[in-house]
Amino acid sequence: MAAIYLIRHGQASFGSTDYDQLSNKGSQQARLLGEYWRSRGAPSQFYCGDLLRHGQTLTHFVNGYQGETTPMVIHSGFNEFDHVEILQQYNPQWNNFAKMNDALNQLDEPNKALQQEFYQALKRWISGDNHHEYKESWPQFQARCIRALQDIIQQQLSHKRQLRAVNHEPKPSKDILVFTSGGTISVIIQHILKLNDQQTLAINQQTRNTSVTKLLFSENMLSVDYFNNYSHLEQAGDEWITYK
Repeated sequence: MAAIYLIRHGQASFGSTDYDQLSNKGSQQARLLGEYWRSRGAPSQFYCGDLLRHGQTLTHFVNGYQGETTPMVIHSGFNEFDHVEILQQYNPQWNNFAKMNDALNQLDEPNKALQQEFYQALKRWISGDNHHEYKESWPQFQARCIRALQDIIQQQLSHKRQLRAVNHEPKPSKDILVFTSGGTISVIIQHILKLNDQQTLAINQQTRNTSVTKLLFSENMLSVDYFNNYSHLEQAGDEWITYK
């Protein structure tokens, strides 16, 4: 039996003109996770979405881990949905992001207002009534995330079959780490546990930055061992625990 660890990126710049950039706290969150991982065996492989925040999280994780060199594969199937398009389709005012951001900043709780707007935009996206309006609809996003997971699993299982075919017993499986986003992780959990869309949206709202979700797989099995573990942040202090 082998394990895949889905790691959500560190805190990004939610509400700014360039979300796809780790904050200073996000960089340190990733480093804390790397330090936390030192007590574990060396991973066999890293997979990483091709968004900037994914790569930065991996870089700072490696800086904290300071272990042996691990092969890395970029896989765009683990990219997050396009939150900007989702906001703009929900409310055309978001076409001028800077102007809308200025309007939000006039409110008493701009971050809370933005999160509420984003939640409503996500509900519209997954509702099923407007799929044709999006470059990537909710069903298309779900299918992409599941294919990405299946790619990893099939590559690992195929390699083991090839070794057995030539009478070479595979070595014990090592951990596979995937650096990705909350939406992607939520859809994969939905697929395995057969959750409905509203439950999946709720899971997405709870996923912490640099949290770890562990999957187990074999030839005939795929399961969730645990979800949204952020013990490394709890050890560092509550101020390190963030959602966006």
